[in-house]
Amino acid sequence: MESIGTPWLWTAFFAIVLVMLAIDLFVVGGGKQHRVSFKEAATWSGIWVGVSLAFAGALWFYLDGAAGREVANAKSLEFITGYLIEKSLAIDNVFVWLMLFGFFAVPLELQKRVLLFGILGAIVMRTVMVFAGVWLIAQFHWLLYVFGAFLLVTGIKMWWFADEKPDLAKNPVINWLKGHLKITERLDGERFFVMREETIDGVTRAVRYATPLFLVLILVELSDLIFAVDSIPAIFAITTDPFIVLTSNVFAILGLRAMYFLLADMADRFSLLKYGLAIVLMFIGVKMLLIDLIKIPVAVSLGVVATIIAISIVLSLRRNRCEPASTKPVLNDSSN
Repeated sequence: MESIGTPWLWTAFFAIVLVMLAIDLFVVGGGKQHRVSFKEAATWSGIWVGVSLAFAGALWFYLDGAAGREVANAKSLEFITGYLIEKSLAIDNVFVWLMLFGFFAVPLELQKRVLLFGILGAIVMRTVMVFAGVWLIAQFHWLLYVFGAFLLVTGIKMWWFADEKPDLAKNPVINWLKGHLKITERLDGERFFVMREETIDGVTRAVRYATPLFLVLILVELSDLIFAVDSIPAIFAITTDPFIVLTSNVFAILGLRAMYFLLADMADRFSLLKYGLAIVLMFIGVKMLLIDLIKIPVAVSLGVVATIIAISIVLSLRRNRCEPASTKPVLNDSSN
């Protein structure tokens, strides 16, 4: 598989990721239980985007000297396009997290730790999936058509069911976990497990119980796995370079936790965003199906995706202003 990824580039990338994760673990909120404010979330969202763009600039500067201006322009544009696609599709994941935390009544101050572990798991999962996907495409080019058809169908389904709210009380995964795990009825701070004494046949012993927070963590990881199945094939329509695919994915994920807290109190204002994401998936699916017939430039793809997302956000905000207050949906306040 062809890639611009040299040992130096891979080392630099993983060093940046480790530093940013360390900052997130030990600096932001001191790694302690606390409620992430809107100002804090907005600040860190800006920092994450800034770091991602700085990485794109550094990548361009390096490639300009090592491989020439044409390669530098092409690869930097691929990174930015892939980053925008992954960031946009991740918004749907945020909406799912909001439903999960609301359903289990997890306060905002406890959500931070769950999302941190969820994102660490997501990085590991996506790293494996990216390299597996790149290898499969290198061996079986026709898989691009399979991915394209899958994304097209997924986009159509997302459009069709955009306004439907899943009934988590009837979710088979949640019910299966409740039937196979010992789970406490209430949260116990940030703990995922607690020890409880039980008397069985006259013998008292300590038994490990999972808390509802652990159940939420499992569901957060599963939701990211499901969304990765959509988002990773989407970036293959832009590039199959494993370095670009992985770096754009990871940088989009690293800022996802801050974006969640930024959107937590205003998700209802973006009621039309899911339709925009559905169109993005359908566009990328068609692009992949036509990949050997029509070569859509990366710059055009970037412009189309950015325009679709921008229009859906603007229309959502306009609809929100025009909608009577009594008809607006009210999100559950998980801090109660």
